[in-house]
Amino acid sequence: MCGIIGVTGAPDPFTVLLDGLTLLEYRGYDSAGIALVGDNLLWRVRDAVRGHSLEALQAAAADVPAGMAAGIGHTRWATHGAPVERNAHPHCDCTGSVAIVHNGIIENYRELGEKLAAEGHVRSSETDSEVVAHLLERELATGASLAEAMRRAVAELRGDFALAAVSVHEPDVIAAARRTSPLIVGHTDGIGLVASDISALLGTTRTLYQLADDEIAEVRPGSISVVGLDGTTRDLKPLKVSWDLVAARRDGYDDFMSKEIHEQPRALADSLLGRVQADGTTELEELRLAEADLDEVERVVLIGCGSAYYACLSGRIALERWARMPAEVEIASEFRYRDAVLGERTLVVAVSQSGETVDTFHALREARRRGAQSLALTNVVDSLLAREADGALYTRAGPEIGVASTKCHSAQIAMLELFALHLARRRGTIGADEGRDLARGLLALPDLVAGAIARLGDYLSVASRLAEVQDVYFLGRNIGYGVALEGALKLKELAYVRAEAYPAGEMKHGPIALIDDSAVVVAIATRGRLWEKVMANIAEVKARGATVVVVCDAGDEATKAVADHVLEIPAVPEMFSPAVAIVPLQALAYGVARARGNDVDRPRNLAKVVTVE
Repeated sequence: MCGIIGVTGAPDPFTVLLDGLTLLEYRGYDSAGIALVGDNLLWRVRDAVRGHSLEALQAAAADVPAGMAAGIGHTRWATHGAPVERNAHPHCDCTGSVAIVHNGIIENYRELGEKLAAEGHVRSSETDSEVVAHLLERELATGASLAEAMRRAVAELRGDFALAAVSVHEPDVIAAARRTSPLIVGHTDGIGLVASDISALLGTTRTLYQLADDEIAEVRPGSISVVGLDGTTRDLKPLKVSWDLVAARRDGYDDFMSKEIHEQPRALADSLLGRVQADGTTELEELRLAEADLDEVERVVLIGCGSAYYACLSGRIALERWARMPAEVEIASEFRYRDAVLGERTLVVAVSQSGETVDTFHALREARRRGAQSLALTNVVDSLLAREADGALYTRAGPEIGVASTKCHSAQIAMLELFALHLARRRGTIGADEGRDLARGLLALPDLVAGAIARLGDYLSVASRLAEVQDVYFLGRNIGYGVALEGALKLKELAYVRAEAYPAGEMKHGPIALIDDSAVVVAIATRGRLWEKVMANIAEVKARGATVVVVCDAGDEATKAVADHVLEIPAVPEMFSPAVAIVPLQALAYGVARARGNDVDRPRNLAKVVTVE
């Protein structure tokens, strides 16, 4: 995710900000910037050289004017607008007297932008964030203080955000606010601080406070005051900090993987925000494909590697079921070398968390050479894949540090299903009522995944009893097959266990010969239209002595009765089950790996981004 840092009252605010941004660098970023204010002077430096932007900021240290009183800094992970300098934070108003930094999504930025444009404001970026600077400019023109202007601006915003702003009119003040996105404030002798992450401030102070939703903070040198959206004074909420710096980067989790498992609800919510409404309407603003061209598509080919490929399996079923669109799934590394029959009415959707996976990139390029339309689904704006494709659709999962994908995988599933819903609505293959039901199903995913995460203790308990396992077979049918494949991959990646996945009906066509009383079988047995068939497949392996672990709906006593171990998840409609059902399998692999003493963030022989064939 993006990083925010702010300081007032420091003798050298530039150094404090740059040091804070360096401590936030582990989160990943594609651009960075700093703004400083003094009496009637705002100085700003920005750069967009991916992971080297902070080096460029450091080079600007000699140009910092003397007498700067306060400042804000930002590392950006692009959502709205390409990762280029004009879209980098901080953003300024028309007068160049106000600067803001922003994490999150301003959902109604178009509506606000149109109103501001009608009032004469001119925006200089493609971001949703910049509208906040102009809202502050408008309110300051009425004589409001910076903090009061922030309060009024926040009242107009929809979405999730963390904000910090400075103004030349009050050069020793930082105004800050949040809704959902994290933001903390702190102080030490004569210095006030703001940050999105504890790790940015631990080297300066441990006197920290957590802002609540819709609270606005006025941070001055050594003092902080907070009001609510209604203007009434609020008490500061102390934040107890016992972590060291490394732990703070992990928000207190033991490792990045467990942190990222817990971040899945937020990754899903951010990815869906503003793109689907409860009435069934969808808006995929960055798609770039002309609607007329999209309407001409007669066939979709989904390509990816590893976890991305398994996400595509869920996407294919959604495309077929909802949009009635012929769909295929291909392993990207093989697709390039086939004589695939493609044309202008074929849409190739390339899925890659990093957008840099070389096999997927070359497969997409080959598809385009053969005349297909192309769409990139990636977590990195303006990545190699996104630049190559005709259109792009971005997950908003934030940087994923752990090598084994968790939150990016679940976000890919959600976005592929959202794309299927979008096509279904355009093609008229679903009615209004079904469209509303599907939209609500997507919007419910963050809470359902959070419900599964609340059961992590139960999942890890099962993992502890399987710590010595050697051979594991994962079974699933239809929408559950991709879940089984991803579960097996996670166990291989993290625990170094031989694990294979099969469509459950295929067990009797050969693999069942491997089943004996030493085998463990993990079955995806949530309630769907093939549940009875899955139960029959479980009976077959159970009769041959296998230890059976089931992923099932909470309270499903019939399914639990056939299992030796149970991984319950909140009951979820069949088509939306993959993003929820994968959580216990992530935890299972994590728990077995930890029990064996493995490094879950850096599994042996693996890299986060595969850039060679």
